[in-house]
Formats: sequence, C-alpha cells, structure tokens
Amino acid sequence: MQNAQRVLINLPQAKYLAVRKVTQDNRGKSTSGVDNIKLLNPLQRLKLAQSLSVDGKADPIRRVYIPKPKTDNMRPLGIPTIKDRAKQTLVRFALEPEWEAKFEPNSYGFRTGRSCHDAMQAVFASINKKDKFVLDADISKCFDHINHEALLGKLETFKKLERQVKAWLKAGVLDSSISDQIETTERGTPQGGTISPLLANVALHGLENMLKDWVETLPLKERDGRPMSRRRKRDQLSVIRYADDFVVLHPLLRVIELALERIAEWLKPMGLELSEDKTRITHTHLWWNGQKPGVNFLGFIVSQPLVGRFKGGRMGLTFKTIIRPTREKQLLHLEKLREILKQHSKTEAIIVKSHPVIQGWTNYYKSVASKRNFNKCDRIMMRQIMFWAYRKHPNRSKKWVVHKYLKRVENRLRFGRR
Repeated sequence: MQNAQRVLINLPQAKYLAVRKVTQDNRGKSTSGVDNIKLLNPLQRLKLAQSLSVDGKADPIRRVYIPKPKTDNMRPLGIPTIKDRAKQTLVRFALEPEWEAKFEPNSYGFRTGRSCHDAMQAVFASINKKDKFVLDADISKCFDHINHEALLGKLETFKKLERQVKAWLKAGVLDSSISDQIETTERGTPQGGTISPLLANVALHGLENMLKDWVETLPLKERDGRPMSRRRKRDQLSVIRYADDFVVLHPLLRVIELALERIAEWLKPMGLELSEDKTRITHTHLWWNGQKPGVNFLGFIVSQPLVGRFKGGRMGLTFKTIIRPTREKQLLHLEKLREILKQHSKTEAIIVKSHPVIQGWTNYYKSVASKRNFNKCDRIMMRQIMFWAYRKHPNRSKKWVVHKYLKRVENRLRFGRR
C-alpha cells in the first residue's frame, strides 16, 4: 500500500487532477489564503501542477469566522493557500483509499458515496420494530482539540507523508482580526483544509469497534435467563457516527450509561471530550428522565409514536418508527425565506433566490415522512408572500393583490406574475 502511495503522489496525472479540483471544481475555489491569491489563470495552474511536490513544508493558514446557525457564536475556519490546498488534495488521493478500507461500517461523515440519509437508514434499521435507549452525543470542538502526536501515531504512514501532515498541523494561524502575528498551533486540525475531514475521521476511527468488543465482555442475559451469545451482544448495540456527531443505541439503560463512561475514557488520549450541552440519554418510545422520546440526529427526529391496536402489523406492536424533519430545521428554513422577502422587492428576484433554498430543503427531507411538514411550510410561506404583497400595494384591495400575484396551477395556488 505504501509503495502505491509513493507512486501516486509523484504521478503528473494526480497533480493535475488535484490542482483542477482546488482551482476549478470546488465551491471555495476563489477563497484566498495568507498570500491573498484567489484565482489562477490556465498558465499559472499548469505551473502549479508541474511544481507540486510533497516537500514537508506548509504556509500558515488564514483564519476567518462564519456564524453558527441559531446562535450568536462564530465558527473558526482555517483557509490554507491554493498551493497547500492542492498539496493536501494530492495527499488525500494517496491516503483515502487505504482508510476507506479500514473505516468502520457505520461511519458516514465526509466519506465518498455515504450521506446523511445512509446514516438515518442505519438508525432506522437499528430500532425498527423495537424500542431502545439512546445516547445522543456530540464531541466538543472536535476539529480544534485533536492531539497532534496521537493523530500522527494513528495515521501510521511513511515518513515523507507523516512530515507533510505534521507540517500542516503545526503551520500556525494568521488571524488578522486580532493581530498580524502568526499564532502557533499546538492541537487541532483546521476546518477549511481539504485533508481535515479525513484526519478527523482517522482520529475518531475505532470508536464503534471498541464499543462492540467491550459489550461482549458484559454479563448480559436473554429474557428467559439464558446467557447471551457474543454475536447477540454485538448485534444489540448500534453505533452510528457522522463526523463528530454520533448515537449509541441499546435496549438496556445500564449498557448506555456504561458506554458513556467508556467513550469519555476512549476520547481522552486524542485530546477530545464530549459536549455536556449536546450529550443526553433518551428513549425512542418512552419519556425518560424528563426527556421527550425520540432521537434528534442530522436534522431529523426519529420517534416511535403510539398507534392503534390493529395498526402494528403481525407483531402486534403498539408503536411505529417514523422519521421527520425537526422543528428547529423547519423554523430555520422559514426564516431564510423570510429574509429573502425582506431583501427583495421584485417578484423575479424572490423566485430566483428562494427556488434553490426550497429545492435543497425538500430534496434533503423528501425521503422521510415529511408530507405534513412540507404542507405546513408551504402554507406559512404562502402567508409570508401575501403579507409581502399587501405591504407592497397598501392602497390596493386584497382581492386585487391575490389576482395579481397568485395563479391556480393543478388545483393549487402558485406565486408568480400573471
């Protein structure tokens, strides 16, 4: 494997592809680093690809801040230079195939061919037709607190790549909003680099296997009192992780509480700890310790509401498993549409700006039980549009405004000029 990696980082084709992804394909292609270079012309891109090499050097990163949703806090991002981003992409080409073969089956974040919907499908398969206790956990500032030495030891690559990764981790940060001096980085991997998601997954790799091996040692029994087999113990425990957000599911509360302690101990050598505000124990079907039943994960809420006596199917269950959008995500979506209405006064501009927002939100939630949520958001959005139209024409009657801006298409009212 390492011989193949040595060959790949020196291939001209890999260097050309790395430069293309950074300067042409990626959405952040026009973001500048500390050298203030945003765009490259074709000749500059060719020269960069020809001079690209894994030399163990790295430029400092530029720190910028973006707002966190629903809070007043800001999330720090570290933006490397274009040259370093291309170099990171080249190294990722070499490391990713090896680690994709090693990563655990229920790890979904920042991986090719895996999405949030795959993670939710795994959660649904774990609790469908059975209720479980849930540890809903989140790692506090995962990218900012990763221990460099522990990460490099876990990476287990050859010296040339190890020196290069260490150079990126120790490159330093230039935060122009505070001072013009470069701050040293003793821990963490900056969000904004193309290799950072892979390094974060490497740092958290082994969590699922650790819990599966640990649960085998517990003296668990079946309902009839017989000792539980090792395979049965492993199957009852589910660990689904998406980046630094994960859930642990098991029928027994005692196992979930012990798992919380084991996870906290396992994270310490990597310099990480669980977030107290975002970590909680709940149940998928019952109220537990004042917590509402259900699992909030990746913008979805997984719950098991009661159903009628004859709606449980052959197993005679009194509940069914349903996945819906969370209320917070619905409110955030409607707030985005409200801001678009505030910022624009022309019908065409509102349609152009709101269409990708609505399409993206519905595409994300269309695979779950979202019909009621879609209809509710549709009614509220239509009411927002009518208030916008009434304010735009205060001297006109409401009937005139409705006739001007709404038209009936397939038995439904649609917004747009006639």
